[in-house]
Amino acid sequence: MADSPMTELTPQTTSLLQPALAHSRYLERVFTHHPALAEETAEQIDLPFYRADMLARLAEPYPTDHDLKRALRLLRQAVMARLIARELSNRCSLEEAVTTVSDLAEVTLHKALQHVSQPDERYGSPIGEDSGNVQELIIVGMGKLGGRELNVSSDIDLIFIYPEDGETSGPSKLSNHEYFARIGKRLIQLIADPTDEGFVFRVDMRLRPFGESGPLVTSFAALENYLITQGREWERYAWIKGRALTGDEDGLMALVTPFVYRKYLDYGAFQSMRELHAQIRYEVMRTDRADNIKLGPGGIREIEFVCQVFQLIRGGRYKVLRTRSTLTMLNELETWGILMPEQVAHLRAAYVFLRNLEHRIMYLDDAQTQMLPTNEENRTRIASSMGFANWEDFRIALDAHRAIVTVHFDQIFEDKNGNTPTPAAPWQDNGEDACLQLLAQRGFSDPAEVRRRVLALQSGARYQQMPDRCRRRLDAILPALTETAARYPNPDQTLARLLELLEAISRRESYLALLAEHPKTLQSLAGLYSASSWLSSFLTHHPILLDELLDPRLLEQLPDWPALGKRLREELVEHVGDTEARMDVLRIFQHTQLFRLAAQDIAGLWPLEKLSDQLSALADLILTITMEQVWLELPGHHREVPRLTAIGYGKLGGKELGYASDLDLVFLYNDDYPDAGEIYARFARRIINWMTTLTSTGVLYDIDLRLRPNGASGLLVSSVAAFEQYQRESAWEWERQALTRARYCAGDHAIGEQFEAIREAILRQPRDAQKLRAEVVTMRARMLETHPAKENDVKHRRGGLVDIEFMVQYLILAHAHQFPQLTANWGNIALLGMAAEYGLIPAELAEHTRNAYRELRRLQHASRLNEGVLETSQFAPLAIEIAAAQALWKLLFEEDRD
Repeated sequence: MADSPMTELTPQTTSLLQPALAHSRYLERVFTHHPALAEETAEQIDLPFYRADMLARLAEPYPTDHDLKRALRLLRQAVMARLIARELSNRCSLEEAVTTVSDLAEVTLHKALQHVSQPDERYGSPIGEDSGNVQELIIVGMGKLGGRELNVSSDIDLIFIYPEDGETSGPSKLSNHEYFARIGKRLIQLIADPTDEGFVFRVDMRLRPFGESGPLVTSFAALENYLITQGREWERYAWIKGRALTGDEDGLMALVTPFVYRKYLDYGAFQSMRELHAQIRYEVMRTDRADNIKLGPGGIREIEFVCQVFQLIRGGRYKVLRTRSTLTMLNELETWGILMPEQVAHLRAAYVFLRNLEHRIMYLDDAQTQMLPTNEENRTRIASSMGFANWEDFRIALDAHRAIVTVHFDQIFEDKNGNTPTPAAPWQDNGEDACLQLLAQRGFSDPAEVRRRVLALQSGARYQQMPDRCRRRLDAILPALTETAARYPNPDQTLARLLELLEAISRRESYLALLAEHPKTLQSLAGLYSASSWLSSFLTHHPILLDELLDPRLLEQLPDWPALGKRLREELVEHVGDTEARMDVLRIFQHTQLFRLAAQDIAGLWPLEKLSDQLSALADLILTITMEQVWLELPGHHREVPRLTAIGYGKLGGKELGYASDLDLVFLYNDDYPDAGEIYARFARRIINWMTTLTSTGVLYDIDLRLRPNGASGLLVSSVAAFEQYQRESAWEWERQALTRARYCAGDHAIGEQFEAIREAILRQPRDAQKLRAEVVTMRARMLETHPAKENDVKHRRGGLVDIEFMVQYLILAHAHQFPQLTANWGNIALLGMAAEYGLIPAELAEHTRNAYRELRRLQHASRLNEGVLETSQFAPLAIEIAAAQALWKLLFEEDRD
């Protein structure tokens, strides 16, 4: 190189560029032809090559294609030179590298499109036949360009789309299709044609509809028809990263999104991805490319597949998972608990290592290759640029990354049924007697009924109308389901409930795929269906929740309501303007949290009191966010934040909610605006509508408003002043009983504080004890007329829950003026203890009554989980406690207390 212009570089420039020149023969060639670029690169080496800098270099107009071609290629050389110099001197992260190359592609494509789309007097502009508007070519970036993670010597995968058919406006007419095909060809030439200065990017158009045999450009209508009638599974995967770089992105994505993302969870994606990966791996082995770090085992593509399979599965439900960036998606997989933190850390580290290595392989000669080098010189350059002393040390690190990627990939994509023989179904290939004998041996108490139900399912009209693939999946699941149900103490009930689920989901291949792909889910599912008829019915009606069984944190992660509320609000933002979608988001969220709490409850992780606290917190959160959402779209609302509060009464107010409890609510407002009453009444009606309307995903809660002032005949909302006046002057004593368990739940905190002050003032008023006792007894007698005191009725029997609640309410109303602490909403068990401490009731009776209330609630809760009627014998263990509650009632209300 004695005569080479490279010898003219200054010592400082040579020093700064030495790491890059020691590695990249491509860069050496560029600087040989353009020594001034070497000096410029050295001067700017501490600055990234920003998009604005690229635009500035292309700001002037270029009269000919030749002029623009040269400018684009010189820009590419400048960007590549600085990027190579920065990355190989450790001044540049992977994120900067892929962003810079993606910016280069977008800037050059925009410039080329602007150039080829200049007005033409002969042909004019392309006009849409429907809209009459000028049409613009949509350049769709696919693959790594779509994800803005383009590598340094990659080709760019493009698809050309235009919105409407029609023709041009000039004297010489062209169809829009022909017009855009012409400018598309010119654009490709501007970017991809090799010249003395090289090329900008190689262009690959094979991802367009019908591939190489298809037309170069496609209209919206033709694209939609293709996706509906011809679109294949691998194209769903490819379009995940599809992004409009120019033109009508919203219009394009309205067509593509329903094709890529299913409305519900799509577990059939596992098998589709498995098949695609098998084809790639076969081709890699056939062509001896195991050392390809992109396509080979443990390579970049396997990490991308891990991300994209979960995007296909869940992206239809969760928009946040539709990100096009691999690293961002890995973070989301961890955030959503889809992958464990350790898995994500391994995959992230491997991805960064492999992408950095990919760049260094390409930097050698600006070649589009991901193959590891075979000659010693290139191996030495690669090892050194990756920070290793020799090839052997580098290869150890590389193989470790690829091995861990393979482990995680195989775990995620393992065909759970591929190597495991399906258990034989007793009803198959056996006569009736042999079948019944096998079922009896497995523990079923009524084998004939089990056989009848299974055969009825397989001979029913719904089964016969199922697609073949769904039938095959269901047939594969049934034997395992029977085997799993047999392991539980109530196998007949368990299997019957599971068969109801299978029938409900039989036409939804995604749910069948979920059960087939995750056999361990069957065991978790059977455990829940065995333990609770209520929960099994809930899941059967909301099968979208089956996905929760896959979360390893299901029985470990306690609810973090502020964090969950933040996530819920973020998801709702994605559906602004779509009321039904937001209502569904709220319902799916509430159902999910109910299910998680129920699963933890059945596993014994929640004491009943704590469970009720969590269910009440969930209701508060749903109520809060519903009020926020409704106010945003309420016509004529007059302030940014409403001055309305929801007050909870009954089970909600006392934080004793069950899984299916309704919400007793009273709405209060404090607003001097002239039409405030009318506005807040409309607001409250919409809140109720949002919460009680049955949508495809169910309802949130039933709402009971009968405890508002004047009951069903009263106004839907009350001002704080009117509420206070009513409580002081007009309220019945039973309404003040209800007030003992009322609390702020959602809405304006200041109004909540005003309510609490009113509540405490009302409850602490001195009362005539004898008159109060008479009114409480009268109210209880009225209840007994409609709800007789049956011995097996945990709620209404004498000494039952209602009696204990009435006694606590009486103690508060009778003595809060003397002991104001009794107005604290701490629950009946705590308040009974306080009453004993104050000497208002005997301590021994108080303790037994506390235990009675606690155990009766547990009995009620267990009964509701299995939707059964309690037997009188089940109350026998509580005889002492119930007798104590009856004795306390007699002491408070039947003995002479004067």
